[in-house]
Amino acid sequence: MNEDPKTPVPEGSADPAVGPSRRDFLKATTLGAVAGALAGGAIAEPLPAPAAYLDPRGFAAPKLERVRIGFVGVGLQGGSHVRNFLAIDGVDIRAICDIDAPRAEEVAGWVVAAGRPAPELYTRGDYDWRRLCARDDLDLVFTATPWRWHVPVCVEAMRAGKHAATEVPAATTIDGCWELVETAEQTLRHCLMMENCCYGRREMMILRMVREGVLGEVLHGEAAYIHDLRAIKFSAKNEGLWRLEHSKARNGNLYPTHGLGPVAQCMDIQRGDAFDYLVSMSTPQRGLSLYAAKQFGKDDPRARQHYALGDLNTSLIQTKLGRTILLQHDTTTPRPYSRLNLVMGTEGTVAGYPDRAYLEARSKEEDWVDLETYRSEFDHPLWTRSERDAEGAGHGGMDYLEDLRLVECLRRGEPLEMDIYDAAAWSVVSELTEISVANRGKSVDFPDFTRGRWASRSPLPIGGFGGGGLEGSKR
Repeated sequence: MNEDPKTPVPEGSADPAVGPSRRDFLKATTLGAVAGALAGGAIAEPLPAPAAYLDPRGFAAPKLERVRIGFVGVGLQGGSHVRNFLAIDGVDIRAICDIDAPRAEEVAGWVVAAGRPAPELYTRGDYDWRRLCARDDLDLVFTATPWRWHVPVCVEAMRAGKHAATEVPAATTIDGCWELVETAEQTLRHCLMMENCCYGRREMMILRMVREGVLGEVLHGEAAYIHDLRAIKFSAKNEGLWRLEHSKARNGNLYPTHGLGPVAQCMDIQRGDAFDYLVSMSTPQRGLSLYAAKQFGKDDPRARQHYALGDLNTSLIQTKLGRTILLQHDTTTPRPYSRLNLVMGTEGTVAGYPDRAYLEARSKEEDWVDLETYRSEFDHPLWTRSERDAEGAGHGGMDYLEDLRLVECLRRGEPLEMDIYDAAAWSVVSELTEISVANRGKSVDFPDFTRGRWASRSPLPIGGFGGGGLEGSKR
């Protein structure tokens, strides 16, 4: 979805009837002194969760015979999801919204070419998604827009009685995360962040190894988003239309969830453990300025622009049970792609980029083994049953699998494998790191979006996490 990145759409805006938002309070007070209390929810007391959200297994909505979807934003990633859903049984694509009318028409043509009724188009400007959300024939609104639209679209959809799914991150502020959580709870709707890396083949294999005790007690993880996006940020199309604006104004970990989500699942975050606090610091900014000078000339406004985002942000997270996570973000230096993807336990360690494992009971002393060695023993059941269906889909097939599992859970009336509490806990890292960086790496407490229920919520079941499936799912 293309749009002007400077038009303000605030997350978690204060309602005058209830007083200042958490973010407004944070701005008006000394950051270091109040960050912990603020992040913990002491400033604006969160609403109580209704009974349906108190089930330790997670919230489950009534099952759907078919899943009727409206899409908001059908650019590169949104369009990829449309193709996936067209290949999954039990799905109807009823509506498409994008301010790029020719693109909306193109994607609608894919639906018709697949033998389905033409979806209705919403192309009347930045806010036409509100008309889409108001329809009475949708079960799910899926947004794949620039980040600043994620919270407004999801909130509008849930208040209109629809489930909501959003591309990552779900929100970029503390207030935005709370608004998503409280809206989902009060409307009794799902709000899912589509963190596709949790469905990566290596990530799901490692999760199975953890659940079967191969690594012993998990003590530490390492996660990252290291991806050279300099050319994309300066592009005149797609993400280049808006992503660079974040680099100009923000300094922290702007995109934490790809690496963090899979490690959090291995540590049962929000399901037996929880993030407690973090510290964060960033290097100076050099990459964007040097790239712009080289590509456009040293006197070009893009080379002379001030960019706030440090080239490498490094954060340390400690959990309630004392485990640690190293988390990094780098999108502006010439480095090969990596998510680190390391999980360390008392009996072994697995790591990615390159994929490798060291298991004390099986490996030679100080000798890494290719992780592929254990594929036949620990491959995840979702991949063994759906590999052929996922072939050719986005990001090595993981995008198809996350879409498939969303449909299966909604049609069965089961809790989702990633829920609103995951979306909030993983996404809130962005503003927490910005607070810490701005205050010389001081520790900042995480909000407890579950209000203490993380200690009693059930772990994500390895058998149900992708095991089985509805008959008729196909590509």
